[in-house]
Amino acid sequence: EPQFLWSGDLHPSVSLRIRPNRTQHFTSKSLSLSCKEKGNSTGWRLKRYRERGVESGCGSNWGSIAGSTCTIRSTLEKDSGVYWCESGSGEYSNAVNITVDAGAVILENPAYPMTEGDSVTLLCTNRYQETNPNPKVDFYKDGELIRNETTGEMTIPAVSKSDE
Repeated sequence: EPQFLWSGDLHPSVSLRIRPNRTQHFTSKSLSLSCKEKGNSTGWRLKRYRERGVESGCGSNWGSIAGSTCTIRSTLEKDSGVYWCESGSGEYSNAVNITVDAGAVILENPAYPMTEGDSVTLLCTNRYQETNPNPKVDFYKDGELIRNETTGEMTIPAVSKSDE
């Protein structure tokens, strides 16, 4: 797992938005990433870190770019990595670690950072939802079973540091 040493400033006026808004994604699906600005700062570029190091762009090698949104039409496992937005002057947005999985089930959790006290719902989604709409699932945290035989949804009413 790469550890990041950000050399620039974390910039509150830009955030990385992900649609669908989750950190885990199935292969062969569409995923879009945008650098959303609150001010009039421009020149943000999408970057990602994979085993080979930092890559920047979008464009032909990852997906198609329209305005500030990069769309990966059909995700591959190799699209997994840490994504962020960076300005020409070395400012950074939040970074999001995205995993693309070829398996049948993913855990949906919001991609944006959570604040202590927020309510959060974790959702197990089946790739074959249409044919198997309500699979019974067990939830684990750090290898320990915490809920079993659920409908695939678990809400934490007030999230705290101990839920990480």
